[in-house]
Amino acid sequence: MKRWLVLLLLVGGVVWWWHEPEAKWRGMPAAQDPIQTDTHLPRSFNHGEHTITPLANYSIKAVVLCRKRYRYDAVGDLAPVDLALGWGPMSTGGVINAINFSQSGRFVEYSWSGEEPLPPDQISCHSANTHCLPATPEIRRQLLAIRRHDVVTLEGYLVEVTTPGGADPWRSSLVRTDTRGGACEIMWVTAIKR
Repeated sequence: MKRWLVLLLLVGGVVWWWHEPEAKWRGMPAAQDPIQTDTHLPRSFNHGEHTITPLANYSIKAVVLCRKRYRYDAVGDLAPVDLALGWGPMSTGGVINAINFSQSGRFVEYSWSGEEPLPPDQISCHSANTHCLPATPEIRRQLLAIRRHDVVTLEGYLVEVTTPGGADPWRSSLVRTDTRGGACEIMWVTAIKR
């Protein structure tokens, strides 16, 4: 009897851990497009062995569509979490609930069954996989505490990261309309509001 109880508790714990509740809000909690400017940018700076070059000032208020923690890839120390962010129609609860999101290898994939919740070009230009580089240990802690469906405002810079040894630079996208490899935002996060 005890074994069955332990097994039942274990299965229940796994289901609870992996269960993703539906978005229950009405309206668009993140209606505005991200704000990006290229004036008054700081100079390149070093962060550990990396050189960070700001390409644009960037501020975004968005719903977290999904998140993924990275520890063991080449830049896990620099970018410990990726946030798939949605704004405009991609912050609407009904749309989010109709789409399945997954992240791996620093990419986001999405799919749906049945009727399209939004035209694919609207999905891609109102969402972004954002590689988050925390500017401070406190911002790192805040980034790691973010969960799916949180509404967050991130401020900082879209950047290019270079590393000694001749590796290709890791460069942020500077537009919201691109897709596939190279379309992710690489963001040096200097402030978070929840």
